[in-house]
Amino acid sequence: MSEEPTLHITDAAYDRVLGFLSGAPEPERQAMWIEVSGTQGNEWTYDMSLKPVDHAGPYDAIVRHRDLSIVVPEADWDKVAGATVDWLEDPFGGGGLKLENPNKPSPALGGRVADLSGDVAQRVITVLEQQVNPAIAQHGGRADLVAVENDTAYVRLGGGCVGCGMATVTLGQGIEVAIKDNVPEIQNVVDVTDHASGTNPYYEPAKK
Repeated sequence: MSEEPTLHITDAAYDRVLGFLSGAPEPERQAMWIEVSGTQGNEWTYDMSLKPVDHAGPYDAIVRHRDLSIVVPEADWDKVAGATVDWLEDPFGGGGLKLENPNKPSPALGGRVADLSGDVAQRVITVLEQQVNPAIAQHGGRADLVAVENDTAYVRLGGGCVGCGMATVTLGQGIEVAIKDNVPEIQNVVDVTDHASGTNPYYEPAKK
């Protein structure tokens, strides 16, 4: 689908991307694609690549900036609408594209507190308190529900789980499975923990 250009790009990023396009096969067919790949802390993570514009689906967003088309898959549009693509120079002579995005994975963060009184949210909290937290408490960690929106539960890890090298495994193989098995309305579990702030990971390599 075509959208009004509510996805922006700076002149520096535009020039760089056009430079990349000029070296691609059939540059006239290529577009810059922005796809949400996951989360890190309370930020979305992205894959930005060059792919043919005609690979876009009928409901994907295609934003035109002068001679450049930017494609965002339909499922990702609400996550990046209003964002700005920028080019950050590296002091060592390199650089890279960065998406300055006002959107956050968790609707509960950024100034408003989510309502957790609903039936689905309360059942998720019960799973966390009765099944998840007793297990990860052995390692000094805990998990708290931040928000529920549609079929997604937003969870923040605390204690020893913050910054832990095994946090992804804990979430994907433990917390997410427990929630989905017991609360079928939930199809996605998003970790909104700021793992960069962790100082006491519970998983450490064995000391010699």
